[in-house]
Amino acid sequence: MSKFSNNCHKVTFIKHWNASLFSFRIQRPPSFKFRSGEFVMIGLPNEEDKPILRAYSIASPSWSEELEFYSIIVKDGPLTSKLKNIKINDEIIMMPKSTGTLVLDALKPGKRLFLLSSGTGFAPFASLVREPETYEKFQTVVVTHTCRTIPELAYSQEVINESRNDEIIKEFISNKLISYHSTTREKFINNGRITELLNTKKIFKDLEIEDISSNDRFMFCGSMGLNNDLKAIMIKHNLKEGANNNPAEFVLEKAFVG
Repeated sequence: MSKFSNNCHKVTFIKHWNASLFSFRIQRPPSFKFRSGEFVMIGLPNEEDKPILRAYSIASPSWSEELEFYSIIVKDGPLTSKLKNIKINDEIIMMPKSTGTLVLDALKPGKRLFLLSSGTGFAPFASLVREPETYEKFQTVVVTHTCRTIPELAYSQEVINESRNDEIIKEFISNKLISYHSTTREKFINNGRITELLNTKKIFKDLEIEDISSNDRFMFCGSMGLNNDLKAIMIKHNLKEGANNNPAEFVLEKAFVG
């Protein structure tokens, strides 16, 4: 018997969004607890008993009966080149400990929460926009997603639309959730990297909301370069980086890049 057999969970749902992006869900172990925004290590069983494990944000909220993940397919990637072929009832290894910095506990109380993402970096925010506690703690939640092309925005658009109509959480969301999508390589209603949209203040003009203030809180998840650029913008506005044991005005995930 594999030493990972107790960590194997069946796939319950798969959806391919395009040739390079897919989402899937697995059974949730009854004893598994996590905070919305955290990640876990997942992988595929193999005969060598040395599975390749990678950090994946849990895209479903803490109350969900299943665990959802959102993945890019990396050509010749050790894990994703095989993970893309999973079918219903296949087994996924998930290690039992969740962790991460993109959690509400790592932020001081504030009025607005900005969730800034690019690519598969939207995954932890798919969890947080479906978490009632997010709306209990903040008056306004602004979620942004930037990708190269329009089809790459489909997952976040569906998650946000379904959230607004979900019987469980729509009463929490009310009119608090604002979304903003942009592309960098195709003409779209909004164009440009989120850093550019913040620096030029275009996003605030487009949404007809106020500029960054000391009452704003930020989470961001994307490439290392994007995270560093956003961190510089935060510091320029005199906002400090927070952590689980030291809450502040902004947090980013350092464990992996989206």
